Amino acid sequence: MGLTVSHILHTHAHFDHFLASGAMKQATGATLCLHQDDLGLWKNLDMQCRMFGVVGVAVPMPDYWLKDEEKMLVGQVSMIALHTPGHTPGSMSFHVPVDKLLLAGDTLFRGSIGRTDLWGGDFDAIEQSIRERLYTLDEETIVVTGHGPETEIGWEKESNQCIRIS
Repeated sequence: MGLTVSHILHTHAHFDHFLASGAMKQATGATLCLHQDDLGLWKNLDMQCRMFGVVGVAVPMPDYWLKDEEKMLVGQVSMIALHTPGHTPGSMSFHVPVDKLLLAGDTLFRGSIGRTDLWGGDFDAIEQSIRERLYTLDEETIVVTGHGPETEIGWEKESNQCIRIS
């Protein structure tokens, strides 16, 4: 398709979301991007892998620290990085307003939310992130989740079993 990978945007630093980062960086030369609040998790990749019986690999340090409300241009697509802590301290979501699209990582799932019982998890923080950062987006916004099917903000506000508005 003639595309070039220039940046790898991490929604958070749990092993299942960044274990292949070194191989991806080596294959593409892309910049690894992460919110700085997840650096402790990134540095503890071996411990995370051991806990889940996964073989760890060496992963280089992030090249760039994502910031809340940072405007990003991906090709010709404009998006906004949103700091949405709770699943991890540095959890990020990426909003594409013009397309009514949200890449939510593990913050919001269809009918549920990301775990808060793992390293750095905080239920109060994820609830605040979802209520104040995600549920304020257009109700027609499609949410691409880190695991499972996509959903919509409006549906989640009415039906999410963990955090509901109506």
